[in-house]
Amino acid sequence: MLDPKHKKALEDLVGNENVYDDKAHMIAYSYDATRTRFEPDAVVFPRNEEDVSRILVYCNHHGIVITPRGAGSGFTGGALPTNGGITLAMEKHMNKILEIDMENMVAVVQPGVVNMDLQRAVEEVGLFYPPDPASEEYSTLGGNVSENAGGMRAAKYGITKDYVMALRAVRPNGDIIRAGKRTIKDVAGYNIAGILIASEGTLAVISEITLKLIPKPQFTKAYMGIFPSVDDAMNAVFKSLAAGANPVAMEFMDSLVVQALKEKLGVDLPEDAGALLIGDVDGNVTQEVDLQLEILERTFKENGAQEFVVAHDAKERDGLWYARRNASPSITIFGSKKLNEDISVPRSMLPEALKRIYEIGDRYNFKVPCFGHAGDGNIHVNVMVDGSDARQLEEGHKAIEEIFELVVDMGGTLSGEHGIGTSKAPFMNIAFNEMELSLFQDIKKAFDPNNILNPGKMGLPNA
Repeated sequence: MLDPKHKKALEDLVGNENVYDDKAHMIAYSYDATRTRFEPDAVVFPRNEEDVSRILVYCNHHGIVITPRGAGSGFTGGALPTNGGITLAMEKHMNKILEIDMENMVAVVQPGVVNMDLQRAVEEVGLFYPPDPASEEYSTLGGNVSENAGGMRAAKYGITKDYVMALRAVRPNGDIIRAGKRTIKDVAGYNIAGILIASEGTLAVISEITLKLIPKPQFTKAYMGIFPSVDDAMNAVFKSLAAGANPVAMEFMDSLVVQALKEKLGVDLPEDAGALLIGDVDGNVTQEVDLQLEILERTFKENGAQEFVVAHDAKERDGLWYARRNASPSITIFGSKKLNEDISVPRSMLPEALKRIYEIGDRYNFKVPCFGHAGDGNIHVNVMVDGSDARQLEEGHKAIEEIFELVVDMGGTLSGEHGIGTSKAPFMNIAFNEMELSLFQDIKKAFDPNNILNPGKMGLPNA
């Protein structure tokens, strides 16, 4: 519980109705999608940017740790108050779409705006915001920026960082800074916005975001390629893209995921499918969409596809996507706990990477169902264990460490979209050398010399 004098000071700054330290709030704000729990000492809801500044000034002066939080939907513990202190919750007040600029095709939003709410608002006026994390119906744009969230449409349209034009943010000393501009080109000064993206709330508190929008495509069709093996499917990924295919999404599911979907949810999928590739293509004329489908069908079949299916209406499209959307919950048939890692490798390395990942699973005697965003090289690797068995958990984490080492050796990365947080912090020395990790600490000190903002995340020093 927060010291009463600090609680009274914060109430004076933002109002009694925006400061809570009761048990219900402490529990509600103690966890994220990792299901790990750390209770804060208080939850504070800033009403605006000025409140954020005043709160940071007070906490910086008194050495009170602050954890910024959006929806708490992250998979790596980035928004967990691991050192207690204050959770700074942005969703209650700072949740407004401030502007949709049709002429310059940008949106200006507060960090608590839900991703899907922005997508719907801009689509109503014929524009499009592509980043679509799986949590899009509840994750906030501030959290998306802090984690540099990806999504299924990343194969064609990129990820959050590709749409952030400018930010406003508050440093721990209360200074309000502007980073970036509402212009297509801006090469003046350091790319501070780029540093804040994916910083997981360790450097500053984002208070406003300017996002690039694009025209909404007029036509979309879904497809599915059915392959006898994962190797065939992974070869089809990079070879079809090299042949000129430009799908919105190219999602992968292996035979274990297919088995789980059939057994747990009764999804109608081919019995002998070794792997599936599911995705969308889009365009502004039907000929463009049809050409993309022709390239995909030809290259898929050249690389062993047994069948290529096209959805011809919305119902058929929803049917194809139902399997992919339910891949994650279905695989619990293989174990009560999944150690889920979102590794990413160069696309041409996908066949070898998955082959060796399965070998690691076999060596530890674990099922390792894999699915994810093959079109951009980002695969969700799930080491399935019995969560009540301490030995299995220990062995599972050893398998994950081997997978990380393999991926980094292949030129890949620990995370394609979930971030580092606390879950992957112990593995940062696999991906970065001592000099690079020291540079991260220097950047942290430059922004937050008293280490009050989300300490202990991303392998940075604890409070």
